[in-house]
Amino acid sequence: MLTIEIGGIPTAVTNVDEAQVREVFESPEFKRDLMIMNSDGTPLGDGKAPLTVRPAFRHEVALIETADEEPDMDDEAGDDYVFVTFLVPIDHDHEATSAIPSKPQG
Repeated sequence: MLTIEIGGIPTAVTNVDEAQVREVFESPEFKRDLMIMNSDGTPLGDGKAPLTVRPAFRHEVALIETADEEPDMDDEAGDDYVFVTFLVPIDHDHEATSAIPSKPQG
């Protein structure tokens, strides 16, 4: 599991490997999503803050494992599904704008 930091702030944890995370980071869709999605009224990204990846801490892994067990997850997703659990509150439903399938914290 990896944690995505935006401007040094742990923002999300994901189950994909570093190469996949970096591929997503470089996508225009992901960068646009970060500017659309808000946490406490502030966009997650501004297009300038550095995006970094680091190994997830135990408590961050626990969050994605908990989200993985929630009953509303699509059973057809399988092991290839990309899980993204946000470590910050998200102000609005972002599923329709997300560049990658995600599971919001909640």
